[in-house]
Amino acid sequence: MSIVESISDIVGAKGVLLGDDVKSRPAYSYGQGECAAKAIVRPASTEELSRVMKLCYEHEQTVVPWGGLTGLVNGTTCGTDDIAISMERMTKIETLDADAGVATVQAGVALQTLQEQAAEQQWLFALDLGARGSATIGGAIATNAGGNGVVRYGMMREQVLGLEVVLADGTVMSSMNEMLKNNAGYDLKQLFIGSEGTLGMVTRAVIRLRPLPTAVQTAFLAVDSFANVVALLKRLGMALEGKLSAFEVMWQSHYKLLVEELDKHPKVLPTDHPYYVLVESSGADAEREEQLFTEVLADLMEQEVVVDAVLAQSGQQATQLWEMRDDIEALVHTFFPPVAFDISLPLRHMEAYVDAVNSNLAESCPGVRSVVFGHLGDGNIHIAAGPANDKQAVEKAVYEALQPFGGSVSAEHGIGLDKKPYLSISRDETQLALMRTVKSALDPKNLLNPGKVFE
Repeated sequence: MSIVESISDIVGAKGVLLGDDVKSRPAYSYGQGECAAKAIVRPASTEELSRVMKLCYEHEQTVVPWGGLTGLVNGTTCGTDDIAISMERMTKIETLDADAGVATVQAGVALQTLQEQAAEQQWLFALDLGARGSATIGGAIATNAGGNGVVRYGMMREQVLGLEVVLADGTVMSSMNEMLKNNAGYDLKQLFIGSEGTLGMVTRAVIRLRPLPTAVQTAFLAVDSFANVVALLKRLGMALEGKLSAFEVMWQSHYKLLVEELDKHPKVLPTDHPYYVLVESSGADAEREEQLFTEVLADLMEQEVVVDAVLAQSGQQATQLWEMRDDIEALVHTFFPPVAFDISLPLRHMEAYVDAVNSNLAESCPGVRSVVFGHLGDGNIHIAAGPANDKQAVEKAVYEALQPFGGSVSAEHGIGLDKKPYLSISRDETQLALMRTVKSALDPKNLLNPGKVFE
């Protein structure tokens, strides 16, 4: 009996996909290619996955954990000898404590599903990103996802209270802690958050919720210098009394591409300014929050920190502004084949870094276009470039410019396969050696997502 047949005995006929059902799933980021795995296994419970992994450990069968397949670093790519493990049948919100603001969920729950059910109970699941409808809780934990609200709520790590994880040998590590404060020894869940499925597979999680803001103010601002972008961030952080929940910056090239060249979104402001900032403030008292927001922006315009502004007058208008920021599809289409970069570095170096990248691209990659945008309030920018017919040349232009500034090659997307050659830019040999020690201790046979992050 083959290992796939043995696994089928554990998870049932519905739990295993073969042949064309496997090929119909993508192999790479942006939904490209055909999955090459020998099978896709879809456990319905932690217990089933535990039994599957005991079998895989015995037979030294490599596995690649899957979330919603929305990652951009090829962290879920499978070889022909691999089995993909998908959590798509584990989609239950098991409990939602409306008094404590704590939810217990299975790993396959989509972010948007939890957001909507939490909102019904006047709670906010604070992690938000453009792929909210497809990205899953387990995937967001595995990559320590960031998104739009990090400036106020932190990354996925800050939303996780407890985890249940299946290790390489099938052992279940269940630490479904519901307390915010628990210093009883090592906080083992932190090992798995951001580990990209190389140390264990998340099956369930306890998620911290936040009070749902009922008054949200949104504005799109034009700024004429990067120094004023920095000043704007500081002033809003202070003047809005800690309620700044988003600070998204679009360089002129990005905004101009979307509203003029592609004509995909309304031109809410003229395109002749170097920077555009989408800001959001969230609170509870609508009248007071609106007054404070308006007064702060008026003061910033009077001091010429902001030179033009549009305030969303409705939820629909705010949604239109966010749709422009989240339109990654337009960039993929324009720059195809694209390369997406997810960079973080100290704010004081950001302008010089972007200038260096543009200079490198112009010199070494003629014909390649790029745009810059990002969260910035948390030190994270994204660069989209293409057409990248010579992907390595584009990557070299972007990453070599980063090293002098002490930045990270990955702010929130992870390493996967794509960034593995550049990990040493952000991690020294001592750190890499310790990472390998942890990997060897938890996955001595190298069965979990082999080849990702590092060899």
